Amino acid sequence: MVNSLRRRLLAALPAAAALPFISNEVRADAPRLRFATLLPRGSLYHRVLLELGQSWRRAEGTDATFTVFSDGVQGDEADTVRRMRIGQLSGAMISVVGLTEIEPGAAALQYMPLMFRSWEEVDAVGQKLRPVLEQRIAERGFIVLYWGEAGWVRFFSKQPAVRPTDFQHLKIYSWSGSPDQVRLMRTLGYNPVVLQTADILPGLQTGLIDAVPLIASWALAAQIDAVAPHMLDIHWAPVVGATVLTRKAWDGLSPAGQAALKQAAQKATQDLRAQRESGDAEAIEAMRKRGLKVHTLDAATQTEWQQLVLKSYPSIRGTMVPADTFDTVQQTLAEFRGPRAAQ
Repeated sequence: MVNSLRRRLLAALPAAAALPFISNEVRADAPRLRFATLLPRGSLYHRVLLELGQSWRRAEGTDATFTVFSDGVQGDEADTVRRMRIGQLSGAMISVVGLTEIEPGAAALQYMPLMFRSWEEVDAVGQKLRPVLEQRIAERGFIVLYWGEAGWVRFFSKQPAVRPTDFQHLKIYSWSGSPDQVRLMRTLGYNPVVLQTADILPGLQTGLIDAVPLIASWALAAQIDAVAPHMLDIHWAPVVGATVLTRKAWDGLSPAGQAALKQAAQKATQDLRAQRESGDAEAIEAMRKRGLKVHTLDAATQTEWQQLVLKSYPSIRGTMVPADTFDTVQQTLAEFRGPRAAQ
């Protein structure tokens, strides 16, 4: 009887050993999307990306996996684009810094300081430029799922700084992987210090940098105001970005998965638009309560800033921003402002 039981157990071993292998094969073939972003875990933008993934997983099936690497753990945005190109990542939520690695014309949405005065102007330019940019991005192997704005860049500093000349004595953070930003700062007469985003807070703490241009919600999440308690309330530039997916990853999805992503992308656009202005205001108010000192611009100081950046536009056009998209922005804004200026 013992020998009979032993024979039955030995006969069952090959089948039992095969079970994990079969299971692993199923998991390996299951649909999988891997996204990266510099944005903080738990932020609105991170949550919107997770909701996108949940909608897609419901359409693809329970075996589908959707992974988001937040907080820049996959490197800066240039690194993220490279990882997408070699297949390590399926997609990313990136700003214009990363988008220009795919299509240089995207720079017109963010690399023109003090060009935009309101979200309405950003929208007017976006309606004109985005279809063109999406086509060019598609030709380079990427699909734009949705666009979004993360807020206005403002300057946070360790000491009060309001006039343009105040910043010429400060060491100002510049994004790693964005040489255009470095050139812009130098054109304006400033001293940029190139760092990874993860090094902003340590850089401020150690004195490596004195000031940082950031959106308010990011400054709040990273507790930048604890070290740089002064904020210049200036609309330096809108942070514009998009969530993109590689064409290869898109083509590998089922029709149901593609439809789910398109529908979820529409909701993501609406959610981000609804929060872009209130998110700034709420973050600034939260930091005020923690001791942030907000410095506003009077008319004379505003003029100083405008005169400074106007001098930089000729050097931006055709270098940082391709001439065609630079001209499209200026023409679109002139048309948009024309009727309003006459009122």
